[in-house]
Amino acid sequence: MKFTLKDYQVEAVGDVLARLRKARSYWTSEQDRVAFSLTALTGAGKTVMAAAVLEALFQGDDTFNFEADEGAVVVWFSDDPALNEQSRFRLWQASDRLDYSDLVVVQNTFSREKLQPGKVYFLNTQKLGKNSLLVRGHDFDSDEAKYGEPLINLRPDSRSHTIWDTIQNTIEDPRLTLYLVLDEAHRGMGSARAATEEKQTIVKRLINGQGSVPAIPIVLGISATVERFDQAMKGSSDRITLPNVVVDTAKVQDSGLLKDVIVLDVPDEVGVFDTVLVRRATAKIRESSLAWEEYSTEQDDSTLFVKPLMVLQVPNTPDPKEVGKVLDVVFAEWPELGFDAVAHVFGDHSTQRFGSHDVPYISPERVQESTWVRVLIAKDAISTGWDCPRAEVMVSFRPARDRTHITQLLGRMVRTPLARRIPGNDRLNSVDCLLPFFDAKAVTAVASALMNGDDDTEPVPGRRVLIDPAEMTPNPMVPEAVWERFDLLPSQSLPRKGAKPVKRLTALAQELAFDGLLPEAGKLAHSELHKVLDAARARYSDEIAAAFKSVYEVEGRTLLADMNRGKTTFEQFVEEADAEVIEDAYRRAARVLSPDIARTYAEALAARFENEDDDDSEEDALLDAHAQVAALGLVAEVKEYLEAEAEKIAKAWLNEHRVSIKMLSHERQGVYREIKEMSTEPQDLGVVRPTSRMENTKVREADGSERPLPTRTRHLLCDQDGNFPFKSDSGWETRVLDQEEERNDFVAWYRNPPRSSQDSLAIAYEDGGRWKLMRPDFIIFNTLADGSISASIVDPHGHQFSDALPKLKGLAAFAETQGAAFSRIESVAELDGRLRVLDLTSPSVRTAVREAQDAESLYAGAHASNY
Repeated sequence: MKFTLKDYQVEAVGDVLARLRKARSYWTSEQDRVAFSLTALTGAGKTVMAAAVLEALFQGDDTFNFEADEGAVVVWFSDDPALNEQSRFRLWQASDRLDYSDLVVVQNTFSREKLQPGKVYFLNTQKLGKNSLLVRGHDFDSDEAKYGEPLINLRPDSRSHTIWDTIQNTIEDPRLTLYLVLDEAHRGMGSARAATEEKQTIVKRLINGQGSVPAIPIVLGISATVERFDQAMKGSSDRITLPNVVVDTAKVQDSGLLKDVIVLDVPDEVGVFDTVLVRRATAKIRESSLAWEEYSTEQDDSTLFVKPLMVLQVPNTPDPKEVGKVLDVVFAEWPELGFDAVAHVFGDHSTQRFGSHDVPYISPERVQESTWVRVLIAKDAISTGWDCPRAEVMVSFRPARDRTHITQLLGRMVRTPLARRIPGNDRLNSVDCLLPFFDAKAVTAVASALMNGDDDTEPVPGRRVLIDPAEMTPNPMVPEAVWERFDLLPSQSLPRKGAKPVKRLTALAQELAFDGLLPEAGKLAHSELHKVLDAARARYSDEIAAAFKSVYEVEGRTLLADMNRGKTTFEQFVEEADAEVIEDAYRRAARVLSPDIARTYAEALAARFENEDDDDSEEDALLDAHAQVAALGLVAEVKEYLEAEAEKIAKAWLNEHRVSIKMLSHERQGVYREIKEMSTEPQDLGVVRPTSRMENTKVREADGSERPLPTRTRHLLCDQDGNFPFKSDSGWETRVLDQEEERNDFVAWYRNPPRSSQDSLAIAYEDGGRWKLMRPDFIIFNTLADGSISASIVDPHGHQFSDALPKLKGLAAFAETQGAAFSRIESVAELDGRLRVLDLTSPSVRTAVREAQDAESLYAGAHASNY
């Protein structure tokens, strides 16, 4: 893969491959057909995950311990040729093992007896319609009657096969396995929003077969919403449905691939305010452009200068004069915008006249790369299969009853432009939507749909939808010493299931060498791991010798049948393994130890064997080396020892180059952050200084009424008046903050963001066998006797919640390793009207927490004190 998969993507790809392995087994052994789906939030990178799956399917993958299916043929099907082209390009863009020639668009001239293994064929509904040249001559209605009769069907252009014949021949070939990938699998499955009845029939023919054409053996649906796909599978006869692979939406949002904030702007009163909000939207897109330019300058990388896009969403039958007036406002507010910076994506692909402006057509999939387009006029045709990460502002001229169209289009605008979160900057991690024709109540419904999902989608934890928020920036009244102390705050990452220390070390080496921090780090990493394997050969010599013998010897039994006496006996035999058996054992060991390390260590061993024995040929020496590596892979202790040592080396290198890494750009720091997180244990990370945070300043009630939020001063971030809005989830949280502010040594406070963000301090804890992250509410800064600044964690959390004790245990473990960085690490709870506090920097308190069976007894006992 050209891209490094996110943690949730690795997990999903592994799950999909496990199901494909099972599906292939069912088909080859019992001729059982199988179906399942990959379901993920829009923007999760489903096509990137599909590329990794296809690479493994065609060529195998050691990371996932997946053997290639040499007879695999894939049909990639959607109901839109433009969507197919976009998917084809993305697959090629993401993969370094799929040749562009292996991604075949089936045109009307296509004619083959069978589909070829190792290729992906892109088909769409139109190509299988009854009038298509690909299918003429194949009559499903009379197919069964004709099947078996010696009749010659006339094919289009004298072809010997229709596409249905090709599909049938492919399925019936025992050497081939046909996989069907249904892109946007929820479309064409029989809902009110589905396309024509013919489209539904075509999709179901592919899935279920008809007449002489059998059902496709293995069906994989890919979509953000697969309920209708699941229903269609239930109606499919003789098909096993495996559990769907469902990507956790919280993990997608946490990954940084999606924007964190959606800002909704509406007029405060009823009236015609479209031009007012258009001016506001234009100001926003200009501000965004300047912010991206400043960010690229700060990072000293011109490629980071994103050119944001504004989308004008018009009704299905827009008034050209009204659209022209909107463009007049845009150009008046944005004088430096060129008249050629506007395009449209209407179904009519010709140039449109809006007032005095001639606006050309652009294909939706070309908008992202066509940075000359800064203003895009759209209806709703781009709400499916299209996304444009640089689209940051939208003005919708649709009325409130069209909120579904608005939320669908906004759902296509949530990808982050750089495929990563900009640390500590809500302005660059947000998308703005202005709704001139919405009232307060209607916009609340939009906000709810975007955060909590609708009938077809799941809620999105961590996503914030803000209505008319204010931007908070660094408080000029906060001393720089506080910020310097903030920069030293430690945080933690979640452990990664199935993390491989050897892969982590080699990935770290590659990046250190790339940044010039450790020249030839790759060679050094391999050299260090070779020493580890040498040590393992000495440490586990007896176990390895036994394993080596098993590699070189093949044991079996011979059955002897005495026909006269009517008895059978068995005799053992031992034969020397041939090269093919040894190489197979070596390949299995390479998957255990790491293919690259196995290869370079085998080469090093072979060189030693040649030097030690002049009679050994190069081939014999390499075979002996492969046998040695195969033996190493059979000894479980060797793998554990290798991984433990690789973990030690990676930690040492990360610590040694910690300061140099922190001096790199955000993008490069992010790479090392991901490598650091590639561990089965929580890893210590830093907290990034925030520069911009979007916050609501009002509470909007269900009836649409509003009331202002109370504010506080001396927060690290504030508005132009020095205030920060503070909404307490409970009255005693306010009491905690009141008491902190009353301390004589109090300097400043920080409301720790309760979501995945690099400016949020996180602490790992285990709850019911699952690792999670807690984000304490407050970080308090005080002045010490020597004039220096200290930081404290103060976390109000109810003892009655089921996660109270697991969080306390997580805090205790964090304090054990990071307590020196804080004056206090306190958990506060209300008990019988009193605030009680546990300070986890105390060893006796930590011991009590580790041994406790419930949280309430801790707050009521001697280890807690009154707050």
